Amino acid sequence: MPQPVYVAGAALTPFGRSRESLVDLLAAAAKGAMDQAGVKELDAVYLGVMNPEGFTGDGNLSVSLADRLNISGAASSRVETASSTGAGALESAFFAVASGYCTNVLVVAGEKMTGLSTKAATRLLAQVIDKGERRYGASMPGLAGLIARAYAEAHGMAEERLLEGLCMVAMKNHARGALNPYAQFRKEITPEKYFSSRKVADPLCLYDCAPITDGAAAVVLSREKGAVRLAGVGHATDSSAVTRRGSLTSFNSTRQAAMRAYAMARINPQEVDFAEVHDAFTMFEVIGSEDLGFFPPGGGLEAALEGRTSVGGEIPINCSGGLKARGHPVGASGLAQVVEACWLLTGEVEKPQRLGFKPQVALTQSIGGLGNNNLVSILTLAAREIDEEGPWQPSFAPALAPLTRARPEPPPGQAHGRLLSHTVLHNPPEGFEAPLRLGLVRTKAGWGSLAHLKAGENPVLGGKVVLELQKGFYQARAVSDLAVPWLKARDLWRSLPVLARRFKRRRINRDKERQAE
Repeated sequence: MPQPVYVAGAALTPFGRSRESLVDLLAAAAKGAMDQAGVKELDAVYLGVMNPEGFTGDGNLSVSLADRLNISGAASSRVETASSTGAGALESAFFAVASGYCTNVLVVAGEKMTGLSTKAATRLLAQVIDKGERRYGASMPGLAGLIARAYAEAHGMAEERLLEGLCMVAMKNHARGALNPYAQFRKEITPEKYFSSRKVADPLCLYDCAPITDGAAAVVLSREKGAVRLAGVGHATDSSAVTRRGSLTSFNSTRQAAMRAYAMARINPQEVDFAEVHDAFTMFEVIGSEDLGFFPPGGGLEAALEGRTSVGGEIPINCSGGLKARGHPVGASGLAQVVEACWLLTGEVEKPQRLGFKPQVALTQSIGGLGNNNLVSILTLAAREIDEEGPWQPSFAPALAPLTRARPEPPPGQAHGRLLSHTVLHNPPEGFEAPLRLGLVRTKAGWGSLAHLKAGENPVLGGKVVLELQKGFYQARAVSDLAVPWLKARDLWRSLPVLARRFKRRRINRDKERQAE
């Protein structure tokens, strides 16, 4: 068992648009955490920033920060796991302390994103997407839209019902953000405001997507006992390509990370009092609530509709307002969740933000990339006893979706399959004309691909399509059931020479066997 690791100090900067530099934001959060912990000597600093070179033009920030804090003798390292970077830095620091190598470690994470235009920031964020999917114009909102529509189809849910559930998630998180003095958005929203907002990537609208944000978070981890214990961490990856995954409606990396965190902490999902779940898109909060074992597959949306994820419900989720309302400075969000969880556990928040009961166990889940580099952390009050030697029976062991077969190389000029999901990007990445219609197709051969859809067509989920390679991109064309027999006949005609050769080889082999007898 690792040595106990405690959170000795935790701090945030306000999230939103800031005039401060990134190093200024990081230093402010770091000093706040160090002051609360009462430490001046540190063994190491773990810095989480996702892409400062792209957003601000700055690099080697771990040294710059150590210099600013006048702790240049301490080891200082940078950690990057895409949009879960803050949680990734926390994990690295956790093992440094749990191993006994370090006594006091500073974890700082942040990002300054608002200096760029929305299109430029979207382009940078899209760099973490699989290159083969990015070349089709796929963006984070675009892939999230594909996943949202696939979720409704997989669970037999009308799109209207899906949107009602996502609206509830957005309203819930904005209502909590309105109580959070650190949040970027401190206003509640109404159903009318949600449904009248512009579409981003069908079926997702503006209020389904977290904003571009500046901000920083920091914690001090220590072997010396504090009020909160970091009891378990889990980390797992998945295929970078969404089209290679066996499931569009669950993230294997969350499930594996959760299993590891629960096992380390010797805690089951039903013992968690509240959770901070990565909601860069409202759909991801719903999927996360299922992948973490709080609800069965397909049950997360209904739980949100029924108020079971609100404060006072079965498992309050994103009591801080989440990434949706607090803001999403990509490098900082995973660590900001931990700071917010510590404050709620210890009561270091204003009374309106509290839960109405005294929680003992909190969970945070952070997504890196498009659900492929995910981390789960479990925090408990230090006073909560954990029997580390006695028997512990895990109740969480979800099945994992297998990877699909990779696309054959070189890709065929034409293939038949079914349309698993589709979306329209109303603000596609630079270089693509709006609106951009994308589909996700699974072929008869078992491999998946993104494809461009023609304007004017009304694709049917689960419907038959033909993929045709045009100028290096697949175009998906819907095929009616009446056309299928003709297609089969055409394919049979094209395969006759191959069948004739096989028949000839078999006849030759039979003749040889007879001669041998």
